[in-house]
Amino acid sequence: MTPSPCVRATTSTLLVIDLQERLLPVVDQGASIIEHTLWLMRIARQLGVPTVITEQYPRGLGPTAAPILAEADGAQRVEKICFSSLAESRLADTAVTERPQVVVCGGEAHVCVLQTVLELAASGKSVFVVEEGVGSRQPRDKRLALDRMRAHGIQIVSREMVAFEWLERAGTDVFRTISRNFIR
Repeated sequence: MTPSPCVRATTSTLLVIDLQERLLPVVDQGASIIEHTLWLMRIARQLGVPTVITEQYPRGLGPTAAPILAEADGAQRVEKICFSSLAESRLADTAVTERPQVVVCGGEAHVCVLQTVLELAASGKSVFVVEEGVGSRQPRDKRLALDRMRAHGIQIVSREMVAFEWLERAGTDVFRTISRNFIR
């Protein structure tokens, strides 16, 4: 059976890569990336989509940004040293390994996000990178990373694409709740 080209709430995980306190102030559009990621995290929670959060060397880069942690109820957290979140089996025993689709937000797009999504795709996962949910210190690095991801079959999507694909249909109570509270 061919996997769906749409991301589904029942088969996906939201992976938030390294949105950390000390790194965000130097990432282009860092505050905006946080807001877009929070938006998706809230919808994921409403729809039962598991969230996994990684932290790159938190002793040096600090913890995950406080707003992300405040919304992280039930999220699995993984500390790492390697740039790829898959290195050293850091994502083993998380929802990322249990589900075939991964929706990705985080930083930096050209380092940890890129290496992680390339390895996820190589391992057979369907990967969806949220364009407004990733960033780098330099806009050029983000553009190059997104181009490289596309070249490797990774789907670059918007947060609304993900939300509406997760919802699948209008006219339900959950659709009304999410559209009333999150989609404007």
